[in-house]
Amino acid sequence: MASTLVKNIISTEKQTIDQFLSKQGKIYTFLNPVSYLTALDNKKLFEQFDGIFADGSILVAAIKLLYGKSITRRSFDMTSLAPQLLSYAEQNKKTIYIVASKQEQVEKAVGIFKERYPNLQISGYRNGYFTSDSEMDKEAKYITEINPDFLIVGMGALMQEQFLLKVKLAGFKGIGFTCGGFIHQTSKDEIEYYPVWADKLNLRFIYRMYKEKHTRKRYLQAAFLFPIRFILERFK
Repeated sequence: MASTLVKNIISTEKQTIDQFLSKQGKIYTFLNPVSYLTALDNKKLFEQFDGIFADGSILVAAIKLLYGKSITRRSFDMTSLAPQLLSYAEQNKKTIYIVASKQEQVEKAVGIFKERYPNLQISGYRNGYFTSDSEMDKEAKYITEINPDFLIVGMGALMQEQFLLKVKLAGFKGIGFTCGGFIHQTSKDEIEYYPVWADKLNLRFIYRMYKEKHTRKRYLQAAFLFPIRFILERFK
C-alpha cells in the first residue's frame, strides 16, 4: 500500500508545469530523504498540500524501485522549478512575495533576482523569523490582503509548511511554494548554486554537504533512517 505522501507525489507528477503555475489557490511543497522523515511524523500537515514534489534523485529512485512509478525530480532551485517560475512571472507580469531566511539575506536575494529578471514584480518580502504566533497570523493576513500571484516561503522543513498552510487557510488565492534554502543560497551570490557536474551526476546533496557543514549530520542520519522507514511505510 502506498503511503499518503507517495500517493501525493505520484498524483503531482500527473500535472504539467503550466498547471502548477496557473491554478490559483494551490500550495506545494518538496520532499527529499531528510524532510521525508519529518513529513512521516507530520502527515496530517502534508496531506493538506495540493501537491508534493520529489526533491532529489534518491527519493525518485526509491519510488521507482518500490512503487514502480517514474517521477520527475523537481526542486525549488535554478536546476529545476525556480527559473521556470521566475521567467513565467516576469513574462506574464505576475507578482511575487517572499518570506524566507534572514532579512539581509532575503534583501540580497531580491536584488539578485531583479538583476537576472529586470521586469520581475516583487510585491513584498520579509525574513522567515517570527517572534510569536500572533506575528505570524498578522503576516498571513497581510499577504492575503495584498494577494500576490505567487508566494515563496523558505523557513526550513515543517515551519515553512505550517506557515504556507496558515496563509492558505487565511484566504490566500494565489499559488504558494516552499523553497527550502534557495533564498539563503542565492544571497551568497550563488543563484546558480550547483555546478554543472553536480547537477548532471545527481550529486547535489554531496555538493551541499561540502558547502554547508550544518547539513552533514541530517544527511548522514537520513542515509540510515530513510531507507528503513521508506520500506516499512511501503509494506506495513
